Order: sequence, then C-alpha cells, then structure tokens
Amino acid sequence: MLRQIPAVHRLLEAPGIPALRERVGHAVVKESAEEMLASLRDEIRATAAADGAATRDGRPLPDLSLEALARRLEEAVARRLAPRLRPVINATGVVLHTNLGRAPLSAAAIRAMVEVAGRYSNLEMDLATGERGSRHSLVDDLLRKLTGAEAAMVVNNNAAAVLLALSALAAGRQVIVSRGELVEIGGSFRIPEVMAQSGAGLVEVGTTNKTRAADYRRAVGPDTALFLKVHTSNYRIIGFTEEVPLTELVAMGRELGLPVMYDLGSGVLAGRFAAGLGDEPNVREAVAAGADLVTFSGDKLLGGPQAGIIAGRGDLVELCRRHPLARALRIDKLTLAALEATLKLYLDGALALREVPVLRMLATPPEELARRAEHLAAVLRRRLGGRARVTCQPGASRSGGGSLPGLDLPTTLVSVEPQGLSVDLLAGALRLGDPPVLARIAGDHLLLDPRTLLPGEDEAVAEAVVRAFDPQGHSARG
Repeated sequence: MLRQIPAVHRLLEAPGIPALRERVGHAVVKESAEEMLASLRDEIRATAAADGAATRDGRPLPDLSLEALARRLEEAVARRLAPRLRPVINATGVVLHTNLGRAPLSAAAIRAMVEVAGRYSNLEMDLATGERGSRHSLVDDLLRKLTGAEAAMVVNNNAAAVLLALSALAAGRQVIVSRGELVEIGGSFRIPEVMAQSGAGLVEVGTTNKTRAADYRRAVGPDTALFLKVHTSNYRIIGFTEEVPLTELVAMGRELGLPVMYDLGSGVLAGRFAAGLGDEPNVREAVAAGADLVTFSGDKLLGGPQAGIIAGRGDLVELCRRHPLARALRIDKLTLAALEATLKLYLDGALALREVPVLRMLATPPEELARRAEHLAAVLRRRLGGRARVTCQPGASRSGGGSLPGLDLPTTLVSVEPQGLSVDLLAGALRLGDPPVLARIAGDHLLLDPRTLLPGEDEAVAEAVVRAFDPQGHSARG
C-alpha cells in the first residue's frame, strides 16, 4: 500500500493540480501535498489490517489513485487557505457577544470601509490646503455635535482611551477613585493595573458598597491630579449602597480645581429614544453634567467598530492628542471610515434605531420575536421529523459586552431536543458548519434566540440545524 503512494512531484502534475498551483502558488500546493502524503502514510501504517484490504475497524482503505489523491490535495489546499476569521451566525441572544466580535456594523459603515480599503485616502491630508492634516479631524465635528463636548479624539479601544487620558493628565500624581468602582472588564482589564501602567497613583476611597462625598474630599492632597468616576457597566451593587452622583463630584472638582474624568465604557449615544437600554447612562448627559473628560467604547452600545473615544474639555483632549502614547494607540483608516458612517446615522435618532444593528436588536418587539421563533420552529419540525422535538418557550436575551448587567430582554426561544443524538454533538456540528452557528445549551435542549439573527439568517439557521443532524445532506424535507 505504501509503495502505491505517488511521489510529490508526480502528484503535482495530476489533472487539475497545475491550474491549482497557478491560482494559489506552487509553494502552498507543494507543502500541502507533502503534509497530506505524510499523513496518508501514517494512517496506513497505523490502521491497515493484515490482509491489506481494509483498516482494522473494517473500513476500506483510502483510494490511492492519482485522481482521488488530487481531489484530496485540492481539499487540503482549500482548508489551508480558508480564512481563520470567519463570519458566524449568532443565535445565542447575546447582542454584544465579545467572543463573536461584539457589534455587527451597519450597512453604511461597511460601505464606507469598502470605499477606502482598496484606494488611497485623505487620512492625514487637508485637501483644502494641501498640507498635512489630522486623522482626528475626520470625526471630531461629529463627536462634538453628538456629545456636546468641546473636543474629541479616537484611539483603538476604551482601555487605550483610559490609559492615554491618565498618562496625559495624571502621570506621577494621584487619582482618587471609589473602591466600589475598581472594575475589571473582560480580558483582565483592571482599573488599578491600567492606572499603574499610566504612572498615576491610585487613591481608593469609601468602601465597596458605600462612598460619600466626604471620602473624596478627605483624600485630596497636593499631589491629587483628578477625580475618576468609573461606570460599573458589567455588574450592579444593590441593597445597602451609596455613591456620589456625577454632578456632585463635578461640583466638588470645580471647588477644588480638580478635573473629573468619567470612564463610561458602554457608550450610549442613542438617548431615550432607543428601547432596550434601561437606565444606562448617556454620553451626552455625562458631558452636560460637567464631566471634564468622558471615555467610552465604539463597539458596544454605540454599535460601531472597535474604538475608544475621549470627549470633553478642549485643553484636556489636546493634552491627550500631544502625548507620545497617542501615536501608538491611534486607529486606522478602516476604523475611522466605519466610525464616521456610524456616527452620521446618529444625526437622526430614528435612522440610527433602524440602521444600527445593535439598537435594532435591542429594540425588537417581543411579539416580532415570537412570530419569528414560531416560523423557525415550524420549519425545523417539518424538516427534522422525529429526529428532534422542537418547541417554543419564553426566555431572555442579554446585551452582553460588559453592558446593561442584569437587564433581561424578553424573547421567545426555539428549543431543539435531539432524539438519539447528544445535544453537545449537535452544538459542535453547528459550530463546525459552514457558516458556523452559535447557540445556547440548557440541559438536553439546544436554544436558538431570533433576537441576534441578522436579516436573512433565520433561513440559514434552519438549514444549518438540518445539516447538523445529517451532514451528508439526506435531510427529512417532508
């Protein structure tokens, strides 16, 4: 059997392979051929039965004809060149799923990225004067209009925004923070560690559940640079609690000549016109309350690309712009294009609610979700027959992405209880499908939430579930 395996150079001349080499490159095909043939030899050595006609578990040995090996090589090359970063279908009901890339972009943002991706652009060119410009000027006016701030700039995420602001305003000095606001966001982003990296000294005041204005005032000293307020966007402390409202902290800062920085995190620009946002603080309201600097994310409740936005007093934003870290943390032209297009949607609240996917998902009425769930369940019952018990049940979606903690969004879930198949195997087959589908598991049930399905994905999910039950395509279409 081993002697029947052709040499690499012979396989590279098999029908169809020269064209494949021309299309993807000789080196890729040759390396794939070497790995495939080596794997084939190992397979034969490990599994061939004594009679050389079958494997030890009774399966036939692989076809070693040149044509069959050429097909295997084409498949191996396709796997090697398949994108590592792939679109997936999110049927979990977690709107801002960090592991799935958080906010899906609007059609306008996608168009804007495509338009500048393959061409030169005026990223840092003032077309009116022909002189060098600033990339921050591309969105500065939009951010000022939408937030009410004097100035704004953008870096690559909110952690970077916090790091840059603290480095520019408080390095070598002290920053006063409530103990109840020393948060950790996903990926071990901890406020104390970021502050240490910035060179600022942390001064903790109050207790985990109670911090009063007097605690801040007592902690002020000659080395105090600013007050930092952090929105606990991924958890809530309830019960016997007390915190200093932003307006009160701002008033104290004015009295003592200390700026107030507010790490808002989740980045709500939508205002009260958007359902599903609960009592999440709004960026514009934070600026209006007097916060000297506000930092927030672009890819959370704003619904744009990953970015960290600093908005506030012009002199403080300018200090951030001129800091050496600003260049290391700056964003690229694709992010700026997507962010600009997203921000323009917010110039009209109704347009943003309709076009920004995150806002649309959060605001989807429960009756619409129930209708979509019933339709999906009916399709699956018809296609799967007795292979699964498919029902609809009430449930809750989540915002995710470290925002709106504890806020349950009513939804209707499609429950698939496979018969004769492990629910873990079913979920695994969905993840490995094309496209991959991510769902929830509860006991022996696979749960699909229509809230996070984009337009057109309801049908794709039904097809994916059927394929997962029968990957060979012999589905019960009844």
